[in-house]
Amino acid sequence: MQHVLNNPIWNALCTGSAHLAVGNEQARYVQKEAGAFAGLREYSASAFADLHDLTPAGTATVLFTAGEVAIPDNWKILVQKDLLQLVYEHLTPPALDRTGVVPLQQPHISAMIALTAQTNPGPFLQRTIEFGEYHGIFEGNELVAMAGERLQPTPYTELSAVCTHPAHLGKGYAARLLQHQMHRILAAGRVPFLHVLPENTRARAVYERLGFQTRRQLQIYVLEKLVG
Repeated sequence: MQHVLNNPIWNALCTGSAHLAVGNEQARYVQKEAGAFAGLREYSASAFADLHDLTPAGTATVLFTAGEVAIPDNWKILVQKDLLQLVYEHLTPPALDRTGVVPLQQPHISAMIALTAQTNPGPFLQRTIEFGEYHGIFEGNELVAMAGERLQPTPYTELSAVCTHPAHLGKGYAARLLQHQMHRILAAGRVPFLHVLPENTRARAVYERLGFQTRRQLQIYVLEKLVG
């Protein structure tokens, strides 16, 4: 039996993130106002055909797979890259400093979108906040750092949207927010994990200092549905 995290998007859309899922027993995708993710039970031609029928045209579709897969001709590959998956496998959370950490809610969405536009941690849309809890740090009225939860393939919870405004790097904000989220996830009896591009060595160093360890390498595909 495959490990849950070998197919994290599919397993999230069948369990902890099912409230955002559209699809059937072979293919599911996240409601497009919340994200671009999709998952297949198995990466077969028939499952890809279902996904093609289900997904709206003109939108990107993001897959995380355990290795390279055959992409049918009615999809255009926009991006294919290696992706590292890290897991926090300790029972004891890291040290905690909640100074300045506040919950982010619906009124903060425009500030969250503005911050992610400057830092590019991955797509953040109007309803991305519905994946889970998000927290941030403000300086004055400006949101300068944030982190939150995304995919929830039971019993795991993914940390995501970890970003700091370029003018506020080096202040430890990302680590503080990650520690806060990790405490919350562990207190709920779940296991923190996350994804990072191999070339993002700065972020990876922060994650490893907090106790995350690389579990495996995945592939990330960004696809465009071809029609006609």
